[in-house]
Amino acid sequence: MSSSNGTATIETASRPGTRLLKVAVVGAGFGGLGMGIRLKQEGFYDFTIFERGPSVGGVWRANTYPGAACDVPSHLYSLSFAPGHRWSRRYAPQAEILEYLNGVADEFGLRPHLKLNTAVESAVFDESSGTWEVRASDGSSERFDAVVTACGQLTNPEVPQIAGAEDFEGAIFHSAEWDHDHDLGGERVAVIGTGASAIQFVPPVADIASHLDIYQRSAPWILPKNDRAYPEWERKLMKRFPLRVAAARAGQFSIFELFTYGFTGADRLMDTISKVADAYRRKELGDDPELLAKATPTYKMGCKRVLVTNDWYSTLMRADVDLHTDGIERITATGVLANDGTERPADAIVWGTGFRSHDFVAPMDVTGIGGADLNEQWAERPEAYLGMAVTGFPNFFVLYGPNTNHGSGSVPYTLESQFNFAIDAFKRLRAGGLRYLDLKPETQMRWREEMAERSVPTRWTQGGCHSWYLNGEGVNTNNWPGPWLEFHRRTRRLDPAEFDAVR
Repeated sequence: MSSSNGTATIETASRPGTRLLKVAVVGAGFGGLGMGIRLKQEGFYDFTIFERGPSVGGVWRANTYPGAACDVPSHLYSLSFAPGHRWSRRYAPQAEILEYLNGVADEFGLRPHLKLNTAVESAVFDESSGTWEVRASDGSSERFDAVVTACGQLTNPEVPQIAGAEDFEGAIFHSAEWDHDHDLGGERVAVIGTGASAIQFVPPVADIASHLDIYQRSAPWILPKNDRAYPEWERKLMKRFPLRVAAARAGQFSIFELFTYGFTGADRLMDTISKVADAYRRKELGDDPELLAKATPTYKMGCKRVLVTNDWYSTLMRADVDLHTDGIERITATGVLANDGTERPADAIVWGTGFRSHDFVAPMDVTGIGGADLNEQWAERPEAYLGMAVTGFPNFFVLYGPNTNHGSGSVPYTLESQFNFAIDAFKRLRAGGLRYLDLKPETQMRWREEMAERSVPTRWTQGGCHSWYLNGEGVNTNNWPGPWLEFHRRTRRLDPAEFDAVR
């Protein structure tokens, strides 16, 4: 059954085998590789994975700073259909995660589908054919029936605009673009920012630098990292008995899922966890009341990303490390000038200032029906139904998009949930011989209202801070305000009533 304008209810579009699909996947990190695996598993073999870098790995290829590691336990930070059993410790270091992703690409035969060193510059939808014209940095142009972006939220470095940075005579670089050719040994190093990357690279840099000045805007909430090495016998046990890995994964997921309730309104639970963090800080810094005051957050736990580490506070206690909270007026040719007029010399400056987290598809240009520009629409308030679909951009699915980030949880788990949704959409397109599926405007509006309402009681909006979770108007555009089991259930399959199906 179809209407005069070509729309049809998806339920009646069920003629089997009437359309083959060609899919473009943008990005070869966890999202892009996992999507490729699921496409093959479901019989979709005509797909290309575009990767702007020289190899797979995404954020784990790009971030090679000293001390880089995951802050989610290794067994949970894996794909369920490709469980890792060779992890050397509970929290895997960057090199092992990159090795894991390369192994996944080999094991599941994804290499022939990869197009490396090739950035997608634009994707333009043609309504008449229901296809996307994808233009790449190598000058190629190719049409695809569907596009899946797996660009991630933490890929484009955020460098603050501080006056004088261009005049600095020493080495200056972002943690995500680490200059391994520059030796920081014996140098005075200034670190600007105290986020998730900084707490990892600061301790090893402190070990080699002559002096370290850390410039902090707001103190992070920190919990001790329950990390340990896996002895060889235990690694062999994991390989021989996969249930050992599955049990660890289930236990870790349960703990993280409990935390989601704390972030989204269960204040008693969050207050209890806050007391643990307070006790840990006092235990580590109690002998230095001035430093303790500087390192104590002035906002509620969970408002910003909660960090896990065992060596941040001990690094701050070193005689050759100073923590500064007076702000930066400008960068000079030879150092950093603080707001109080104090100029401190520096041989090198490292930005530990995170990423442009709202650039979900940028710098790629995406043009939908009627010339709609996705980056323009998302400039102030990024939003996508279930973090994936946007009205006016048919057959276009975003992985790890708006409102799919974690206060607590594992990105690969979120991605696997979204794989299910995209695969179900592709099956319906294939079985029904449909030209495209387009999210209904009323569906997106209901989603906007739901995200706004459910974000009200969360720590991200009520915690007394402003973080990268929120846009300039204080709207939660990045985090999912609910338990992950709910998200998994809602993305298990596409609801036909929420999309227009066009033949």
